[in-house]
Amino acid sequence: MRKLTVRYFIEGEGRIDLQLRLYAGEGGLDKEIKYGEINRPGLALAGFFDYFAYDRIQIFGQGETAFMNQLSYEQKMKTYSDFFSYDLLCCIFTHDYVPDKLFLEFAEKKNVPIFLSKRGTTRFITLFVHVIDEIFAEQVTLHATLVDVFGVGVLLTGKSGVGKSETALELIERGHRLVADDMVIVKKIDESLLMGAGSEILKHHIEIRGIGIVNVREIFGIRSVRNRKRIEMVILLEEWDSAKEYDRLGLDDKKYSILDIEVPYITVPVRPGRNIPVIIETAALNQRLKKIGINSARELDEKIKKWIMTEGQK
Repeated sequence: MRKLTVRYFIEGEGRIDLQLRLYAGEGGLDKEIKYGEINRPGLALAGFFDYFAYDRIQIFGQGETAFMNQLSYEQKMKTYSDFFSYDLLCCIFTHDYVPDKLFLEFAEKKNVPIFLSKRGTTRFITLFVHVIDEIFAEQVTLHATLVDVFGVGVLLTGKSGVGKSETALELIERGHRLVADDMVIVKKIDESLLMGAGSEILKHHIEIRGIGIVNVREIFGIRSVRNRKRIEMVILLEEWDSAKEYDRLGLDDKKYSILDIEVPYITVPVRPGRNIPVIIETAALNQRLKKIGINSARELDEKIKKWIMTEGQK
């Protein structure tokens, strides 16, 4: 996990989604954000500081601002003095509300950044949690290729030289989209979601032995790439081994574990004459059927069992 500071809200990628603007407290922009959670400081403003999560990002909605507005000057002095006695990270005011002058004076004195957002509180918190959760998400970098095939995020794995990049190139030529080649950054967004993306340096590039590095977006167009994709299937490409028994029925649902999340997994043996891109397309479509409850292999197995039972009774 990378180090994240409050400055990210106005200079990092998050500025695009969150659309925050700094109003005061510029001196505190380099404070480190150690926790992804937020805090609504209503109880603290009312004088109850037990369990006050001062080291979280403070979100001021309409309730907090309405409470502040009805305070007298003397009450504000006491409330703000107590509130800013803690080492606050930053404060964000939704609905584009500008806090009063006294609050801003305390913020400047204590170097607490004050941000404003035009968004409503509920919508802002939803968006904010999504952005922060992705930043703080557990992640791992895999030597693999990630392709969007018929809307299914397919992670191609296998030994170097087995043909992952060449297979991806053929899939791109057939109208599918490249997410990342050679180095895939996988993030665990929640307990059931894995999101894959490429690095900023290698994004949209692919290595083809005999040609070198090519820019997929420039050659095939913007429709041939996407920045990230949910990983829904893992396919291991391996050289055909005549001594090995490969799955021919597909009755057993194998799983591949990434960051403790299990993903459907199949092995595709590679040898001359096999159309691997078409096989991967078929696997992706079959996975889509399984997601809606249709398992072709099991349905056929049930039909065969029923036929055997029927014939046995004759």
